[in-house]
Amino acid sequence: MDDTDLDFFARVRFVAQLARRLHESGATVPRLERAIVQVSRRLGLVADSMATPTSLILSFRRADDPADLPARHTQVLRMAPGEINLGLMADVDAVAERVVAGSIDLAQGQRLLAELPKRAGAGMALLDVLAYAVTAGAVAMLLDGGWIDGLAAFGIGTLIGGLSWAISRSKVTASSLEIVAAFIATVLSTLLAAYVVPLTVNVVVIASLIVLLPGLMLTTATVELAEQHLVAGVARFAGAVTVLLKLAFGSIAATQLLLLLNIATPVAVAEPGPAWSAWLAVAFAGLAFGVLFRAKLRDLPLVMLAAFVSYFVSSSVGAGFGAEFGAFTGALCISLMSNAYARIANRPGAILRVPGIILLVPGSVGYRSLFFVFDRDVYLGIDTAISMLVLLGALAGGLLFGNMLLRARKTL
Repeated sequence: MDDTDLDFFARVRFVAQLARRLHESGATVPRLERAIVQVSRRLGLVADSMATPTSLILSFRRADDPADLPARHTQVLRMAPGEINLGLMADVDAVAERVVAGSIDLAQGQRLLAELPKRAGAGMALLDVLAYAVTAGAVAMLLDGGWIDGLAAFGIGTLIGGLSWAISRSKVTASSLEIVAAFIATVLSTLLAAYVVPLTVNVVVIASLIVLLPGLMLTTATVELAEQHLVAGVARFAGAVTVLLKLAFGSIAATQLLLLLNIATPVAVAEPGPAWSAWLAVAFAGLAFGVLFRAKLRDLPLVMLAAFVSYFVSSSVGAGFGAEFGAFTGALCISLMSNAYARIANRPGAILRVPGIILLVPGSVGYRSLFFVFDRDVYLGIDTAISMLVLLGALAGGLLFGNMLLRARKTL
């Protein structure tokens, strides 16, 4: 093997490592594939890639090779589904920029990528549990629940956060998290409402499970399908529907058990808090999402800004023109903001885009649609599912229009 081959494989190893880390950080398939192509081109390679939520196929040749020659190197990587990690994404992007700029060589870049932590250490566990609880309490307020609903969701969210940390440590039990969490949330909220204090049970259950609801996964799948990444989009959509099925089944199982014990779900509607409580809830939700998405400390103000803009635009426009147009406008503004930030700061626009979109995603609508179907109210379930699909289309349309109106220099 001559020096030319050694240099070629050094570049290939770096790009493959880069792709692996970006996948781990939760990059969407269209952006991941574009990042691989762009970095490869700047390193003198021609890359073909095919990414799915659980795999990467990479094929490389030199830029000066004839186009009709087969690839010099093809690599298949089996990956676990990536989790959103904005801090890791920013670090990986920074390493790629330094390598492409020539400030560090390929070996140093590959070593830095390998040394980046994939997940937060054990010291983050308590902070994660607190973030679960704060998110649950804040979302209960945003769903027009009262203060009591928010406190109940906070308490149950704390338990769900601890359960998530404990169960997810084992591959054997991790797949049962959604069923167990939905079962516990439904039982506890119903018992609290029946014997302790009147609650809006549906609001408390949805808020307690909000971190587990796959709304962002559904939105990402819709965007991937819209951009013709059909394999990845279908796979991600199927994964999201599976999560919804597990959550809905857990709640239905809990409801049936309570009926056997002659414990009916009380019908109570709490009075919403004052108008300013929603803004306070958005602030806490943005901060909690920043923790759950592993944003860097310096990026937390940006995460909270994205949450505020998303909520203000979608609620203001939605009040006058409907929830669908509100979601479209909110997604459009967040897309423009994130692309502008990527151009100005030369950092991933996902730092703004992901936390901004999370408050718009229709995960709770999908959960309710399947709950209705399991409860034999098929027509209401279908009606709710159609509402979810319309919201997904509105969100995807807003994101795509934003990308068309203002393209970012960066793909992430």
